This record gives sequence, C-alpha cells and structure tokens, in this order.
Amino acid sequence: MRIAICGKGGSGKSTVSALLAKRMAKTKNVLVLDIDESNYGLHSQLGMATPRDLMEYFGGKKGFKEKQKAPNTTQFWGLAANRSAESQRSRFFEKKWSFTDLPSEFVEEKDGVKLMAVGKIHDFGEGCACPMGVLTREFLENLDLGKDDIVIVDTEAGTEHFGRGVDKDFDLILVVIDPSYESLKLSKKFDEFGSQCGCKVYFVLNKVEPDIREEMLNSVNCVNVIAEIPEKREIFKASLKGEELDFEMEEVTKLAELLEKNLLLM
Repeated sequence: MRIAICGKGGSGKSTVSALLAKRMAKTKNVLVLDIDESNYGLHSQLGMATPRDLMEYFGGKKGFKEKQKAPNTTQFWGLAANRSAESQRSRFFEKKWSFTDLPSEFVEEKDGVKLMAVGKIHDFGEGCACPMGVLTREFLENLDLGKDDIVIVDTEAGTEHFGRGVDKDFDLILVVIDPSYESLKLSKKFDEFGSQCGCKVYFVLNKVEPDIREEMLNSVNCVNVIAEIPEKREIFKASLKGEELDFEMEEVTKLAELLEKNLLLM
C-alpha cells in the first residue's frame, strides 16, 4: 500500500507520518519516503540520522537531467543498452525494486521503519525541485510491494505534487487538517484532486481541541474523517527540540488499524 500524507505547511504532515510509521511498523514492513524538499526535520522525528538524497544515486540533479535527455537504450549508471521493451518503460530503473533492493547507503532504519529522502534544496540558486518530482514518480511506479509492505510518503506542503502527477501512484491519500481557515479550505481542493486522479481521500484532523472539534468537522466532509488527533504539548515540545516522537497514541493506533483493514480489502 502506498499512502500519501498531504496538507498545508505546518499542518502536521511529518508528525502524522512519523507517528503512523512507528505504529504500523509493529505489524508491517514500513518505508517512509520524504519528498518534501524544504522540510529537514522528519528524520529527527523518527530518531534517525539524515538520509542521503536518492537523487545522488543518479548523479545528482545535473546527472539526473542528463539521464532524462539520454535515449532510452543508452547505457547510463550501469543500465544495459538495448534493453527489452519491458525495461524501457523507465529511464532510471532497469527492473522493479523491492524493499530488499533499496540501496542501503540511501536508507536509514530504526525499529523496523526505513527512511529515504528523494532530495532537498541545499544551495542558493541550484534550481527548482522539478527533477525530484520526476524521480518520485519513477520510484513509486517501479517499487514492487509485498502484501505486508507499506510506503508512507510525506509530501511537500500544498498541491504541487498533484500538478506533477505523483499522486496517481498512491492507493490512498491522507489529508492532514489543522485548525486554520487555510487548511480547512484547502481540504476541499485535495478532495477534488483525489477524484481527478482516481485516489481515495481521507481526512485526519490534527491539533484538535474540544471547543473547536465540531467546527472543524462541519468545515470538511466529515464522512471521510478517519482520525482526530488531539493537541498535545508533548509533541509540540519534542518537535521544537528536534527530538524523536516516541509516543503511543490511541488515535494513531486506531488509524493504523483502519488502514490495515483497508489493505486487506485491496
């Protein structure tokens, strides 16, 4: 199952990604894929070191762009020339990768959770993040999952990934909504995009406090709300310090169980 975690900046996407990954890793094989080029804190929430950018595996941005321009039958980074029609569907992968094929030097791992990052913006003037969007799409299309494999994708803030067409490769989309007007309005756009790409969309209300719960529910399609995560100062403080989110939350456990049931129905 490929799960996208979406939402506006600051809604708690990375927090939900980390907490959910830790919980699902108790029963499943979990890979967290960080495709947010401007977020540098997900690894700390998982208690891991910063992973190397997967973009480096393909020669960095410059090498990746050269690969995009190269003929599909040209040998590049060890990919054989004159490949079969089946293998030519991707310019970057000679064959499908399973979890065991992931290059270890680009994977961090702890407590059963694997973490990879497609790429980050590291330097002034290095260019846009478009190559990272292409690599994300290619990676997800060529990832071969077993029945107990879960990929949780922490997306960049907003709707950019929908414009890149990345979301067509997801089995479902979790939209994280915080108590802000912008987040509540944006949820409707996410719902619309989900319908366009044929992907199920569910909402996770985050930072919920008792006096605003009903207002948040009334502002979204409450039928699709599958989790309500309360405001917790402990999570805020840990995130502020860059510490691991080592919390057991009933709401996250229930969310994981719902997703696992959905997996059985696929």
